[in-house]
Amino acid sequence: MMTIGMMASLTEFRFGRKKLLFLLAIYGIWVVCSSMFLIYIGGELLLIRLFYFTISIPAAVLTYWAANDSPVQSVFNHMTQILFSVLMASILRVFTEHLGLSGSANILLMGIFYCAIIYLEYRFLRQPFRMLIQAIPTRWGILTLIPCVFCGYLIFVASWPDSYLKNPSQMAYVYATVIPLIIVYIVVFKSLYDLYHIHMEQHRSSLMAVQITALKDKIQKVKDVEEEVRIQRHDLRHQLQVVAELVTRDETETALEFLNATQKRLDEQKETLWCRPPVLNAVFSSYFDQARNQGIAVETEISLPDDLPVDEGELAIVLANALENAIHANLLYPYEQRKLRCKMIGTPSIMLEISNPCMGDIIFDSNGLPVAQRKGHGRGVQSISAFCQKNGAVCQFDLIDGWFRFRLVL
Repeated sequence: MMTIGMMASLTEFRFGRKKLLFLLAIYGIWVVCSSMFLIYIGGELLLIRLFYFTISIPAAVLTYWAANDSPVQSVFNHMTQILFSVLMASILRVFTEHLGLSGSANILLMGIFYCAIIYLEYRFLRQPFRMLIQAIPTRWGILTLIPCVFCGYLIFVASWPDSYLKNPSQMAYVYATVIPLIIVYIVVFKSLYDLYHIHMEQHRSSLMAVQITALKDKIQKVKDVEEEVRIQRHDLRHQLQVVAELVTRDETETALEFLNATQKRLDEQKETLWCRPPVLNAVFSSYFDQARNQGIAVETEISLPDDLPVDEGELAIVLANALENAIHANLLYPYEQRKLRCKMIGTPSIMLEISNPCMGDIIFDSNGLPVAQRKGHGRGVQSISAFCQKNGAVCQFDLIDGWFRFRLVL
């Protein structure tokens, strides 16, 4: 039961608390009954030989069934926890028997130890581990062999030909695995750290790509405006001649109508400035144009200062991911139902809200983040979450009255 607690400390579940407690109660009854039966027919040695199949594997399957993680990530997490639990439980068992302590003292020591481990894992390892498996969703397959092989070795050595508690040489072989185990896991986590570092470099590259794309769009728009200005200057000479001719003929009303029509055409060609920060303005312009080209009605309310409290490029990544997700969600609906709402203000702090219609069901994980329903999706949400963790921002996703909303406060 405590080993399940260790697994749960690093796992995100898709079930509610009541359902999880119900499943845990059923599992607890199974563990007690199966263990008593094995002890009754073959003693503790038979239990040591078969506990992996009656206790460990059902725990791993149950936890995986209730979790959101992929199979290989779950196997790595669960088998590592089982391996650590087996080693620590056996050490405590040997310790209490060496001191001649009672079974109740053994249970008390194990309870204290496991509660401390569960707390420490939840407090210090959960968030880094969750970030790691989100940042590196693949390449976990070969890593799962490590805890599986070590578990198989420990169980075999501890129970064949007899119990390790009765044979000092077997006990030496069991605990001799601790040193290579530590070395292997140091190598594993260094490898994972390197993969995470590569992922962060890719993220920075994508950030740079967005900035470069935004800058190119801005330069192109400047060139387009310059071309329009040259055309207008060329046309202005002819327009002034027309107005002068109309005034000379005393056709003042016609001249005014001509000037009003010219002013109207100029207003229609005027570029919308969404905000002063150039990269954010380019992102707004690009995605709002994409939305309108897809028949999506856009409602905006944007008021930002010239200076931002965070890097403009990183905030632009968040904005681009959120707007892109909203546009893709709108494409699932008929034209008359497509709508995108974007509100962003800069005082008293940066606050962003983007919403779009959503009639389906969305699953949220324990951190309130939407869970990707298809493979390859969800990277945008991961990027937004990483930005919030880095900059101390707060983001919220919810689904209310058929509208999916993303909010960010910085």
